Parts: sequence; structure tokens; C-alpha cells
Amino acid sequence: MRKGKILIADDEVDIRELLGDFLRDEGYECILASDAYDALEKYIENDKIDVVMSDIRMPGKSGLDLLGEVKELDEDVMVIMISAVKDIESAISALSKGAYDYVSKPFELEKVAHIANKAVEKRRLVLENKEYQNELERKVIERTKDLKAALEELDNTYRVTLRALVTALDTRDEETHGHSMRVIRYTMALADLLGIDNEDDLKIFEYGALLHDIGKIGIPDAILKKPGELTQREWEIIKTHSELGYKMLYKIKFLEKASQIVLHHHERYDGNGYPDGLKGDQIPFGARIFALADTIDAMTSERPYGHALSFEEGYKEIKKFSGTQFDPQVVNAFYLVNFGFWEKQRQEIDLLVRENPDFFLI
Repeated sequence: MRKGKILIADDEVDIRELLGDFLRDEGYECILASDAYDALEKYIENDKIDVVMSDIRMPGKSGLDLLGEVKELDEDVMVIMISAVKDIESAISALSKGAYDYVSKPFELEKVAHIANKAVEKRRLVLENKEYQNELERKVIERTKDLKAALEELDNTYRVTLRALVTALDTRDEETHGHSMRVIRYTMALADLLGIDNEDDLKIFEYGALLHDIGKIGIPDAILKKPGELTQREWEIIKTHSELGYKMLYKIKFLEKASQIVLHHHERYDGNGYPDGLKGDQIPFGARIFALADTIDAMTSERPYGHALSFEEGYKEIKKFSGTQFDPQVVNAFYLVNFGFWEKQRQEIDLLVRENPDFFLI
């Protein structure tokens, strides 16, 4: 059985043939080269050379030059330098440049065989380790893909389940049917205008917008569907929906951060909101974004307590509340596009709902 393939480069024909004959008898396949130029050509022409055995001193180009060239082609090839006694220092220096070992003239052939055997074995171990590492990386990539697919499926299941729940709430409150869908669209559009592209943050914003009114499940129908003006007591009960929603969600790990949007989506930038009267940057950024999205939908939707404004009218109104109800940074983002942009967002959602009433569950 062939032990390995060795390229022998020496300008002295007797030496290269001596080494070639001896190493063939030891079970190696040997290729002989007359100088460094010839050696490089034969190295390129032949596949899977395990060891290059090269004289240090050769005319035109030295063995040290050849060492650098073959290492560039294959960093794992083993190079054994052949040196005369006077070149021992150069041979030792070659070790720091990537040579595996050296043999000196006159040869002790048994030592040559021992070094060649170790070099071939070292290369085999290096290549096996690389193959193991490559296989390990392939498996990690495959497992990562599988895990990502599983997480995406789980996330989609979460999303569908949550949307089904919110659809039930929207259906219960007919006056605001489709509201949750629209405010998600507005919230995500605002996040994009603000330059937010972190997937985790966007998912928090989406879930917060989706579930912002989930606490209304705990509000009596007599209050929630009351056609006339609410009493002060009824209004206080309505205001508890943000805290009710928060309590429903905050212990659910993947909704923990989104629950902060649910809790604080009625805070005002000037501190006059509820439930905690937070002010400015104290309010979670997602809640500040959502507050504007929620308001533009309320302004442009028919409600028991007021007629819908046109998008042009609502667009003009928002600016009046910058720094009081809304974060000026969010308001500025809102005005990066014209009112027609926001009107189009609503039209697209309303069309989807009309054409496919189950759209929200997809």
C-alpha cells in the first residue's frame, strides 16, 4: 500500500535518485525534480503531494523560495529541507518559515525514512482534523437551519394565535373592527421611517400594536359598546384596560417586552397620560411610536364620540400635539411622507379585509 506521495527536488541527479529509489522501496510514490522551477511545475501538475523534500541550495531559485511557493498553494503540505552541513543554520531557519523538518548530507537513510514517515502521518492527521472540522461546521449549519425553521414556525404559530385572539376582540367591538390591523401597519411604517431595522425590536412593536387593547376583554359590554357619552366612572373603568392587558401578558416570556407597550400606550409625552404619568424618554420607545399610530387611526375612523376626519385633516392635526401628546422625533418621522402615504396604508388594509375577512389570521 502506498504510504504517500513525495516530491524530491535536488539539482544533483545522484542525490535525488538515491532518495527516490530508497523512498520507493519504503512504499512511497516519488516524483523527481531537477531544480526549484521544475519542482513547482510538477507540484502543480500532480494531485495530492503529501511531502516536498527540497535541497536548500539550487541554481536560480533556492529551496527556501520553493518552500514559500508550495505553502501558498497548500498550507498543509509538509516540506523537508535537504541541507549540507554548512547550511544547517538555513535549514533550522526554514522551520520558522513553515518547513516541517530537515535532513542533512551525507544521509542517514533510516533517519530520512523516519522523518518522511512522520511528515506523511502529520499531514494525514492535519487533513483528517480539517475534514472533521468541516463536517462539524456543516452539521452546525444544518442544525442551525433546522432550529431557525422551527423557531420561525413557532413564531408564526404565536402570531396566528394572537391575531385570532385580537380578531375576536375586534369583532366584539364592532365600532373598531380592523383597528388592530391598521395600527400595526402604521406602527411598522413609522418604525421604518425612524430607521429601525432590528428584527427583535420590530417584533416587539408588532406584538405591542397587535395586543394593545387586549385588556378590553375585561371591560363590560355595557361600557365598551355604550353609544352615548361615558360617565366619569365609566371612563375610569375604560382606562383600566391598559393595566388589565399588561397583567395578562407580562408573565409570558415572549410577550414580556411587548407588554410594556400595552401598559403605556396611553402615556403622553408631557406626562399627562395614564396609567403612570410617564414623561418623555421614560415612556418605552415602542409605546411612543404606537401612540401616534393609534391616534391617526382614531382620528380617521368613525367612532360613537366623533366623526372621522379625512387623512389630510388628521395629517395637519398631528403636528399640533408634538411635544405634548407625542414624541417630537416620532412626529418628525410621520411627516417625512405626505398624508397620501398614510391614506394608502389604510386603503390597502381595508381592501384586504373586504376581500378576505380571515386575512388577519394568515
